[in-house]
Amino acid sequence: MVEVLLFIGVGVAVFVGFNIGGSSTGVAFGPAVGSGLVSKLFAAGLMTTFALIGAWTAGREVIETMGGQIVPRSQFTLAASVAVLFFVGIALLISNTFGVPASTSMTAVGAIAGLGVASGTLNEAVMLEIVSWWIVAPVLAFWICAVVGRYLYPYLDARLKLNRSPGPLITLDRSGSIPWIRRGPNTSNRELGSVCLVIIIACYMAYSAGASNAANAVAPLVGNGSVSMNIGIILATGAIGFGAFTIARRTLDTVGNDLTELPILAALVVETVSASVIAILSILGIPASLAVSATMCIVGLGWGRATRTVTIGDAIGGEKPEMSVNALTAETDTSVPDVGEESSQELTNQTLFDPGTTGRVIFFWLLTPSVSAAASYALFSFMPL
Repeated sequence: MVEVLLFIGVGVAVFVGFNIGGSSTGVAFGPAVGSGLVSKLFAAGLMTTFALIGAWTAGREVIETMGGQIVPRSQFTLAASVAVLFFVGIALLISNTFGVPASTSMTAVGAIAGLGVASGTLNEAVMLEIVSWWIVAPVLAFWICAVVGRYLYPYLDARLKLNRSPGPLITLDRSGSIPWIRRGPNTSNRELGSVCLVIIIACYMAYSAGASNAANAVAPLVGNGSVSMNIGIILATGAIGFGAFTIARRTLDTVGNDLTELPILAALVVETVSASVIAILSILGIPASLAVSATMCIVGLGWGRATRTVTIGDAIGGEKPEMSVNALTAETDTSVPDVGEESSQELTNQTLFDPGTTGRVIFFWLLTPSVSAAASYALFSFMPL
């Protein structure tokens, strides 16, 4: 019976990691693939590699938190571990059905908290710290990107035109005795540097995804000692890599095509800030949602971009910017108007931030952890496992 439960637990863990790999690869490498900078196969390889690095380093702290600090390790019987992972898998299924990216970290913590409340072993101090960061991190991400959007984005857009030139980016020079890699015939130094920047930041986001999400797949199994920390990390990242090489091809198409309407520069700002927030929280051992932080970065960057039409003094006096956060798609030239001098007509009206869609996404982010915690509490209250 123990062997059967362990087999089921590993299977559910692989399912969770598989789905994480499918969604996270699209988020991390969508801009690079959508812009033709890297292939889907190369993106999957980079995703797997840097997710492993993230899980092997900062990810250990998150696994320790979820596997033995929210509730004691003794509560993670094999049956309880399988149940917790099952709730995470159900949350992924629900979110995929409705087309909304669920926060696997929040859902997993919710399931573990439900176990802790039902058994009377919840570490309230640790749980309060985690929930506090869930509130602070998205707000912090919003305001960082709002400041960038208001004061820095137009200048970055004017100086860093991240556009592809026709022809190959690099070529292999075979004229000498040793083949040498050179820039393509139409590739400028700025373009080559910007391409390297896009790929580096995508790898950084993959690192953050591995650091934060590996625990969602294996923390209960590591907590109860069914698998060791190292084996659990390899199992989780192997499943993430499996998802990256398979179902991520569809998410890369979807995210890549969607993000081509969003300037590459805006995507890079969002990825850098959200990945940094999650990486720092992972080092602190706090399980947090990369999707939530990334969405708040998009909203903050667009809102900050739109507020350039008024000065702070005008805003205090009651004048509001005429544009919504649809302003990220605006084109600027090398001459950037000062804050308050940019007119709303200079900003395009392409839809970037849909309040209705955002409300639906936030609703499901709140719903899935709540349902997970309630269902976990009910299960462990009436069927102690």
